[in-house]
Amino acid sequence: MERAAEIRRKNQDRLLYTNSRGGSLDARGHPWESVPFKHPSTFDTLAMDPAKKLEIMRDLRDFAEGQEFYQRTGRAWKRGYLLYGPPGTGKSSMIAAMANFLGYDIYDLELTEVHNNSELRKLLMKTSSKSIIVIEDIDCSINLGNRKKSCSSAGNRGGSSNFYEAAAEMRGGAGGGSDEGGLLNFTDGLWSCCGSERIFVFTTNHVEKLDPALLRSGRMDMHIFMSYCSFPALKILLKNYLGVEEVDAKNEIEAVIDKAEMTPADVSELLIKNRRDKDKAVAELLEILKERAAARCGGRRYEAVEEEQEKRAVEESKEGAEEGSEFSSEKSEEEDDEKIK
Repeated sequence: MERAAEIRRKNQDRLLYTNSRGGSLDARGHPWESVPFKHPSTFDTLAMDPAKKLEIMRDLRDFAEGQEFYQRTGRAWKRGYLLYGPPGTGKSSMIAAMANFLGYDIYDLELTEVHNNSELRKLLMKTSSKSIIVIEDIDCSINLGNRKKSCSSAGNRGGSSNFYEAAAEMRGGAGGGSDEGGLLNFTDGLWSCCGSERIFVFTTNHVEKLDPALLRSGRMDMHIFMSYCSFPALKILLKNYLGVEEVDAKNEIEAVIDKAEMTPADVSELLIKNRRDKDKAVAELLEILKERAAARCGGRRYEAVEEEQEKRAVEESKEGAEEGSEFSSEKSEEEDDEKIK
């Protein structure tokens, strides 16, 4: 019965929800709007190293089938994923592939539309089980300094009224918007346990901007680096767009693709443009890869030369300063000798 229900659920149309109304409710008292989710991305079509894809699929399957495990270990049945890397590396396609693989609905949470942390909790309570809650560009969505600033300001102020003002700021008071503390509770506090079988997915182009408190296990359990196009990923794109699995220029492409640092989005656009002429598509791709690889290597050499010149200039200035100080000290000694005479 459970297996039949699972198959039936996966065959049903999935929904993509958004909180674009800015906190207002519809006639049924729901804060979310929905549209049918028709994204065709799957793990078969996703341009990524096959070994990494298998690891992610295995992790997702373990989560979906892990109700007994989570109950036995006393953990909330939820899991967090962080997708990070340069723009155009397939973060949105990965989310769609995850939803299609599991048969889950997607809740696209726009944090800039959330006015305070109380509203954030209400949004969470209105999400369904077997769903993926997505927060894209997390580094741009909230004030990552709110939590620390509020704590420091609370410590520097005196009086009980000031303490409550600081607490109100941390809760995302009037006009304050949701802060990092609210997001931490949203993903890992008591309220995150209402419902079950939920996945949280965060994306960012700048992982170094994120607070370590957000990155820890229990909030972002699995960190997935979405890299530039590698040769295994390129083979998937060639199969998707040109219907070929092997090309004559394999060795040449393999030699330059990592150095070129070209995103899957850029490669896809080039292949789409030339999809009617496979030979032209491969030839143009190889040419662009070589140009970008040469430019990258040249740029790095130039940066290395500049860095070496800067180091040399600093060393020379230090040496000049030392010589100047020695000369001045010798001169002062001579002057002292003359005064004594």
